[in-house]
Amino acid sequence: MKIDHFEHHHREANEGSALNVAQGVADQPIVNPGFVRRKRPALTTAQFVEGILARDIAVLSQAITLVESNNPEHYAQAQQIIEACLPHAGRSVRIGITGVPGAGKSTFIEAIGSRVADGGHRLAVLAIDPSSERSGGSILGDKTRMESISTDPRIFIRPSPSAGSLGGVARKTRETVVLCEAAGYDVIFIETVGVGQSETAVHSMVDMFMLLQISGAGDELQGIKRGIMEMADAVVITKAEGENLVKAQLAARQFENALMLFPTPESGWRPRVFTSSAYAGTGLDEVWAGVEEFLSFVRAGGFFVANRSRQNQYWMRETIDETLRQNFYRNPEIEALLPEFRRRVLEDRMSSFVAAHELLERYYKK
Repeated sequence: MKIDHFEHHHREANEGSALNVAQGVADQPIVNPGFVRRKRPALTTAQFVEGILARDIAVLSQAITLVESNNPEHYAQAQQIIEACLPHAGRSVRIGITGVPGAGKSTFIEAIGSRVADGGHRLAVLAIDPSSERSGGSILGDKTRMESISTDPRIFIRPSPSAGSLGGVARKTRETVVLCEAAGYDVIFIETVGVGQSETAVHSMVDMFMLLQISGAGDELQGIKRGIMEMADAVVITKAEGENLVKAQLAARQFENALMLFPTPESGWRPRVFTSSAYAGTGLDEVWAGVEEFLSFVRAGGFFVANRSRQNQYWMRETIDETLRQNFYRNPEIEALLPEFRRRVLEDRMSSFVAAHELLERYYKK
C-alpha cells in the first residue's frame, strides 16, 4: 500500500511534466487468436524429384537445403534425390569464377549473368560464402549484392556457407550442381570465396576456370600464386573504366606475357586475357565470346568429355573419404573417448599422433 501511495503521489507531483510516464494501454489480442502454426509436411523423395524436374524453384531450394544438412536422415534422402536426378544432369556448362578480394566477382557475375540469360540460357549462380571460424555463421549476402538479377526468373542464385571446409569450398557444391542441372539450368557459375586453396576443389568440378584480377593494386603478378595462374583458362581484368582503363590495359599485357611462360595446358588451350567493366558494361560480350570459343575448342579436341570423366573419379574418392570421416566421428565409442584424448593432448600427456592411432585402432576393432 505504501508503494501504491508513493506512485500515486509521484504521478500527481509530475502531472503535466515531461517526467510523467503514460500508463499505456492494455495488452491487445493477436490478430487471429485461433491461429496455430502448422509445420509444413515433408516432401517425399519422389515429390522432390518431380518438383525439380518441373523446375519448381521452391522445391529445388528445399532439396539443396537437404544436401547441405548434417542430419543423417536428410543426407540419406538427399543422396536418393541426387541419384534420381543424375540421368537428367550433366547437360550444363560449369564455370568457376575466382579472384582476389575486391576484384568485383559478384558485380561481374551480375553484369555478365544478364547477358547470359538474354542469350537464351538459364543460369544458376552458386556463391560460396565464407563461414566464421568462431561462430560458424555466414552472411550469405550474394543475393543482396546481385540485386538486379536476383529477381530474374531465368537466374537462380544460391549462396551457401563454406562451413569451414578446405579453403571455404562448400562441402556439397557438386551435388548442388547436379540438382541445378536437373532443374534445367544449362550454365552454372561457381563463385569462390577468393584466391586460396578452395580454387583446387572448384577447378575439379568445372569445365572452365576464370580468374578475375584488378589493376593498380601493386605488382599485378606478385600476389598471384603460380598454381592459380596455371589453372586459369581465362583472366579478366575488371574495373577497366575511366582513369583506370590505361592501368587495366597495361595489366592485361603483363598477364599475357606471364601466361606465355607457362607450359601449354593439357587441354591445348592458351588462356586469354580480357578487360571489362561491369559498371560501364564494356568488355562483357568479348568475355562471353571467349567462353564459347574455349568450349568449342575443348569439345572438338575431346578434352571436355575426358575432363568430366576424370572429375567423376576424383569426386568418387572424395565422397569415400568424407563418408569414412563422418562414420568415424559419429561412432558412439569414439564420441565418448574424444574429450579425454583431447585433454591428454592439450596437457602434453599424449602426442597427437599416438592419440590418433589409438582412436583409429578402437574404431577399426569395433
